[in-house]
Amino acid sequence: MRTARLRTARPALWAGLTTLAAGAVLCVAGWYGVSGERFAERQLPYLASCTVPGAALIVAGAVLLTYGRSALATSRVEELYELLVADEPAGPPPVTGPVATAEALLMIPGGTLWHRADCPLVAGKPEAVPADAGARTGGGLGPCPVCEPPAEG
Repeated sequence: MRTARLRTARPALWAGLTTLAAGAVLCVAGWYGVSGERFAERQLPYLASCTVPGAALIVAGAVLLTYGRSALATSRVEELYELLVADEPAGPPPVTGPVATAEALLMIPGGTLWHRADCPLVAGKPEAVPADAGARTGGGLGPCPVCEPPAEG
């Protein structure tokens, strides 16, 4: 769709410029012919053959330029719209199963959550220590929202 508009926009712009130039040349030729004649009856052929057609060509050229610029602007807006609503590449697949499944529970000293041993938030951290039942119930620790460990351990 966009390429079709560009194919009609560029020739319309060139045709409009050419038509405007031809109209200007005819108007100048008509003015030159009229200015060289003293009597009105001798000026009329120049008006009829040069000035009036030249003015018509100027109007037609202005219409073609307006159409060409409008088609060009429309194609640019369509291109921007296509860029804005282009399908984004699919991200990582949604996690459907649990993130962690280990039964052992760990905590970080000074932390506020307890985790499964294979939770990505504590996996590989040397400071992680086993979380006992007393620390979980009376120590103000809560379950990790990522690995969702069991409340009873």
